[in-house]
Amino acid sequence: MESSAVARGRPPRVVVVSPPFVSHAQPLSVLAGALAREGADVVLASGPSFEGFAARAGVGFVPLTVTRNANTGVARSTRQAPGEAERLEEFLDSTRRGAVSALLTQSRHRGRDMLADPEGTLAALRALDARLRPDWYVVDQLSYPVTLALHCLGLRYATFCPGHPTYVPPSEDVRFGVPYAWPREIRPGEDRLEELRAAAGAVETAFTRRFAEVARVHAPEAPPPGRAFALASPHAVAFAYPEFPWLPDHPESGPSLLYGGHCGPAAEPDPGPGWKEVVGRLRAGHDRLVLIALGTFLSARDDVLALLVEGLRSRVPGAAAIVAAGDRAAALSALAGPGVHVEATVPQRWLLGKVDAMVHHGGNNSFTECLASGTPALVLPFSSDQFAIAHDAERAGAARCADPSRLDGRSAGEALRRLLDDPPPGVGRWSRWVRRRGPAWTARGLIREMSGVGDPRSAAPAAPCVR
Repeated sequence: MESSAVARGRPPRVVVVSPPFVSHAQPLSVLAGALAREGADVVLASGPSFEGFAARAGVGFVPLTVTRNANTGVARSTRQAPGEAERLEEFLDSTRRGAVSALLTQSRHRGRDMLADPEGTLAALRALDARLRPDWYVVDQLSYPVTLALHCLGLRYATFCPGHPTYVPPSEDVRFGVPYAWPREIRPGEDRLEELRAAAGAVETAFTRRFAEVARVHAPEAPPPGRAFALASPHAVAFAYPEFPWLPDHPESGPSLLYGGHCGPAAEPDPGPGWKEVVGRLRAGHDRLVLIALGTFLSARDDVLALLVEGLRSRVPGAAAIVAAGDRAAALSALAGPGVHVEATVPQRWLLGKVDAMVHHGGNNSFTECLASGTPALVLPFSSDQFAIAHDAERAGAARCADPSRLDGRSAGEALRRLLDDPPPGVGRWSRWVRRRGPAWTARGLIREMSGVGDPRSAAPAAPCVR
C-alpha cells in the first residue's frame, strides 16, 4: 500500500521519540538529522533538556516526558525524581559485587518503573499525534510505554534499538536481562545464572501481563501486544550495531532488520585549543595515550578509575591517560599529573582519533565509536547489555575484556600493557564494515521500508510541523 506522504506528493513527516537519557537522545538525534537529510520532515520529541540536540541535528523539537528517570550527561548530577538517586546508588553498589548482583538489581528496578504511567504516555502520544499528524514514528526500543501507546493507537512506527540486538528478544529462549553470551573472564556459575533467569522471567511475566491489561482497557480492538519486551515495529527495526554472523537469528517473517553499525556523527566538533593543548602536552612526554571513560552512569565507579590509572603508571612505562570522571573529577584530582589528565566530561569521539586505545564499560555508543575510529579497547562490563557487547567485541577480535569486580592495580596494568603491546587483530576489519554503514545508511533503509506501509488513520490534512 502506498504511504500517505507519497500519495500527497510530499516528504514523509517523522517524529523521533527519545527517552531523556543522553546515551539514547544523542544517537536518536543523529538519526533524526540523517532522516532530514534524506528528505524527511523530522521532529525530535524528548525531555526539555534535549532541545539542543534537535537544534544541532537541524530538526524540529517538541517536549515530551515519557519517564520519571533522566540522565542529561552525568547521571548523579542530574536532577532526579524522588527516590531515583537512592536507586542509582543501590545500582552502583551492586556493580561492586559482580555481574549477577548488578543484573538482579536492575531486574528489580525494571519491574517497578518500566510502565509507571502508561495512561499518561498514551494521552501524551495521542495529543502529539493529533497536533503533528506524522506519517510514522521512530521509537527507542527501551521506551516501552511509548511503544505500547503507539501499538494501542494503531500508529505506524519503526523501532530503533540503541543497545545490543537482543534488546529485541528474537525467541523465547533469549530472555531480556540475561546476557545471551558472556566474555571469557566473566561467565557466572550455573546456580547464579539460574537465579538470574528466574528473576528475569518473573519480571517479564508481570510486565507482559501489565501490557495486556493496558491494551485490553484502552485498545480492545487492537491485536494483543504479546511478549512485552519483544514488542517492536512489525515493519522495521534499526540496530545501531554491527551485523555479526553469530548473533541470534530473528524469525524470517518478522520486520526488516537494519544493522547500521553505528549512529554517531561523522566527527565530533573541534573541541577548541584547550583540548588540543592537553593532547599535545601528554603526547610530548609519552609515547602512548589511553582514554579511560566508563560512561555517564559508571563514571561514578571512581575506585575502578583509580585502579586503571595506578595500573597504567606501574605497568605501562611511557603511557599517559585522559580520564572522564563525571562528578568524581574533584575527588580524583590527586591522580592528575604529568601523565594523567582528569576531567568531568571529555570530547570522546574527537579524542578517539588521537589516542592509541580506550578503556570503556561496554556501552553500545563507546563500543561502536571505537569500531568506527579503529581504536582497540579494553572492555570492563558492569551491567545491562554490556556483558553481551563485551562478548561480541572479544569474539570479533576488536577488544579485550576484564572483570571490573575483580580488578586490582596489577591486573589492570597487565591488561592495559597487553592491549597496547598486542592490539586485538579484528579492529581494522570491523572498522571498515562499520564505516560502510552508519546513520545515512540506516535513514535510507527506514524511509524505504516505511514508505510502503499504509496509513491506518483517515487521510485528513496534516497540521503544520512545529519548528
